[in-house]
Amino acid sequence: MTTSEQDEGYGVLGATSFERSRQRTGVPQRLRPPHITEVHVDATRHFAYGYGDDNPLYSDADYARKTRWGSLIAPPNFLYCMGESASGDPTPEQRALLKGDPFAGLGSYQAAMEFEYYRPLREGDRCRMIRAQVGVQEKASKFGGRTAHVTNDFLFANGDGEVVAIQRGTWINAERHATKTSTTKDPVTFEPYTDDQLAEIDAAYDAEVRRGALTRYFEDVEVGEEIQPRVKGPITVTDIVVWHAGWGMQLTPPGAFGISRRVRRKAPGLYPKNGRNIPDTVQRLHWEPERARELGIPMSYDYGAMRETWLTHALTDWMGDDGWLFRLRCEHRKFNYLGDTTWVRGKVVDKVQVDGRNEVHLELSCTNQRGETTTPGTAVVLLPTRQGPVELPAPPADDLEALLALEIERHA
Repeated sequence: MTTSEQDEGYGVLGATSFERSRQRTGVPQRLRPPHITEVHVDATRHFAYGYGDDNPLYSDADYARKTRWGSLIAPPNFLYCMGESASGDPTPEQRALLKGDPFAGLGSYQAAMEFEYYRPLREGDRCRMIRAQVGVQEKASKFGGRTAHVTNDFLFANGDGEVVAIQRGTWINAERHATKTSTTKDPVTFEPYTDDQLAEIDAAYDAEVRRGALTRYFEDVEVGEEIQPRVKGPITVTDIVVWHAGWGMQLTPPGAFGISRRVRRKAPGLYPKNGRNIPDTVQRLHWEPERARELGIPMSYDYGAMRETWLTHALTDWMGDDGWLFRLRCEHRKFNYLGDTTWVRGKVVDKVQVDGRNEVHLELSCTNQRGETTTPGTAVVLLPTRQGPVELPAPPADDLEALLALEIERHA
């Protein structure tokens, strides 16, 4: 037996875990039933309201029909809610490769997410998806000691087979004991807010302005220009509940009581017992501080996907109905704890014309009330000119299978 094999076990990173993970590259993964199967005004409204966005493009079909899109469209991040399998049933060999989790027992934290959007999902659209791992890397990190960085692609097409978007996500898998050691070195305090601080937050909410139907032209944008900030917080358990109403559960399959029992029979690890010895979802660390502390985290915290929607909200409000969010990339570097307030800011750093596209490049940030940048990001927004509207970008492949092959080659 090798040293690495002796050292490996549940919740421990070793050579065998990395090899098992690498063998999964390009193998389409089985998908849970999506939270939403068809774009509908109620679904898009609930999702957008869950991150604080009342843009009528997503919630008012009559308004949306009068825009350049001609119908209600889904918010960019609505893809999280959709995605029926486009890859069919796995072969026996694929099922064997996908059985179990090579990194079982480790803490898993979303580190970075990247999106490219090629066309909108419209009212009535269904959505098909291929999800597959495209790479895994071993990295050292002071956050969690030895870590495995796993990159998965989520490739989306509409019901007609047209490529809609690419989502590339990287998760850090870290040994729990290393995470506990790291977090205890950097204690966080949670001071009560003063009335003046809360008044400042409320004033920012009251000052929010959406560009909407007032077209923002490429010619009028200046490098160095800042977008109007957005504030999100102080985040509460109620905000997490409202977020789940639109987003779904994602990790733990939806359903209560007998339905969750049937899931728990198959995957008991998704339901660790609470302090009263009752099995409950692993996701409760996002609203149950006691569970977070058990895992070495000082307080419950948000989901990375929430911050992605906050960045999107700031961008879509700034660009207006006639703009198009082409690319968004962000890295989640710090936890955003319950009670934290996040200020979302952006700045134009470049504007270029490429292949007929009028691109505005922006730097973005999510910064908490302690002055810490929790999520830096970048974006590319396409804007119309006075000579013509935005032309949607062409996807790099015409179907999801060809797109997956390109993505594996790109990552390698």
